[in-house]
Amino acid sequence: MRMNKLLIAALLAASSLTATASVAAAKDMIVIDFVGEPNSLDPHVQWNPDSFNVYRNIFDNLLTRDDAGEIAPQIATEWNYLSDTEIEFKIRDDVTFHDGEKLTAEDVVFSIKRITDPEFASPQLGQFNSITDAVAKDDTTVVLTTDGPYPVLFAQLTKLSIVPQHVVEAVSKDEFNANPVGSGPYRFETWNRGVEVILARNDDYWGEKGVFEKASFRAVPDAATRVANLQSGTSDIVTNIDSDLAAQIEGSGTGKVLSARTERVAYFAMNVQKAPLDNEQVRLAIAHALDKEGIVEGILGGFEAPVSQLVSPAAFGYVEGIEAPGYDPEKAKEIIAELGDTAKAPFSILTAPVYDQRVVQAIQQMLADVGFSVEIEMTDMGNWMQRMQSGPESIPQTSFSRWSCGCQDADGIMYPILHSSSGWANVKDEDLDATLDAARSTIDSDERLELYKKVSEIVASKNYVIPLYQASVIYGAAEGIEFTPLANENIFLNRIGWTGQ
Repeated sequence: MRMNKLLIAALLAASSLTATASVAAAKDMIVIDFVGEPNSLDPHVQWNPDSFNVYRNIFDNLLTRDDAGEIAPQIATEWNYLSDTEIEFKIRDDVTFHDGEKLTAEDVVFSIKRITDPEFASPQLGQFNSITDAVAKDDTTVVLTTDGPYPVLFAQLTKLSIVPQHVVEAVSKDEFNANPVGSGPYRFETWNRGVEVILARNDDYWGEKGVFEKASFRAVPDAATRVANLQSGTSDIVTNIDSDLAAQIEGSGTGKVLSARTERVAYFAMNVQKAPLDNEQVRLAIAHALDKEGIVEGILGGFEAPVSQLVSPAAFGYVEGIEAPGYDPEKAKEIIAELGDTAKAPFSILTAPVYDQRVVQAIQQMLADVGFSVEIEMTDMGNWMQRMQSGPESIPQTSFSRWSCGCQDADGIMYPILHSSSGWANVKDEDLDATLDAARSTIDSDERLELYKKVSEIVASKNYVIPLYQASVIYGAAEGIEFTPLANENIFLNRIGWTGQ
């Protein structure tokens, strides 16, 4: 009997050791749950968060931002102005792509020319189209030329991923998307469509290496399921959770909530070329109907902050004192009564699962309460992106959107949303275009702030879009995760630690 007890004890001890070893081994892989899978792993094709946060770890960018938000070296180690329109960059000489080929200045030039080629039609073109030329002086020196002084250049270059010319030119766009090759801290391993993307640590990485051998980015559309995964220990970080789920995590004693207010602004977008949104009074009534404070405090738990402009306090170009139409439902009703049938034309709000549907439904109800006839149209994120960036003919009547350029500069949000040259824009306002052009053409910071103040005043007076709130990024994380949320919402795998708790 004693022998049996000893045997059972030994077996239990062995089982415990095995279980402990399995848990430790499991942490060799970090599991991150997103709402959806990437639309693309080609960094020049798409840049929505579920794509960017995966491929950002596969590729290095020309520049980056540190955890304090300051622009920092990455592939470029230093840079200096040769003139107002020419900037010289020194390129690291110790970087290799995941296939073992050396990264050179020619790859940098190729990447720049690829993303700025109008025929390539990158959705990011509007953020790089001031670059008119790129030349490799030698293997470690690149000179960029812009069409004038371009103050946003360095902020935008924090998003410019360097792709290998020898690979991209040898395969089709679809083949490169299916098997991307970069030089980043993690290399692509597999993509199980609709389920997960797995990356493996690049042990030959020139910079700071990740602590996890592998990373799984999973598509988990339902937010409650993402939180359940965290609490069961099957995921380590979950994204896109709302204040209710954050409270659930905090109250459960399993996991923790990490958040930060970001450069992202949530706004109500309108196609001002389509009825009834082409009527300025209709847009004014909508602006008066939307209770920003109610959304932030009543729905979002105070994580966010109401804004009256398209720029958040986390980005350059935010200015104090912008006054936009306030919440005044009675005034909205008066305007609608005066407009009669014009204001009664029904319209829809386009949305996608990635967005907080509580907010979308609240907006619908607020508009209905003052007399508008509004329906919600749900679609997948890929279709949402395609329709939103295809020009005035395809852009829906209205939509709920949240925008972050990842550059923390007003140009990155205002130019693509408002300038008539952008596929995202439907506004045709010469004064607005001229002001946006001037703001991206001077390196005088004070002058740029004045110009962005003017842009914000025009938008507030015409209600071309209705800014709602500065968004927060809210994550659920396992207790052992060490991770600092960033204002630009980047998830860098090699900046995430694990305490083993």
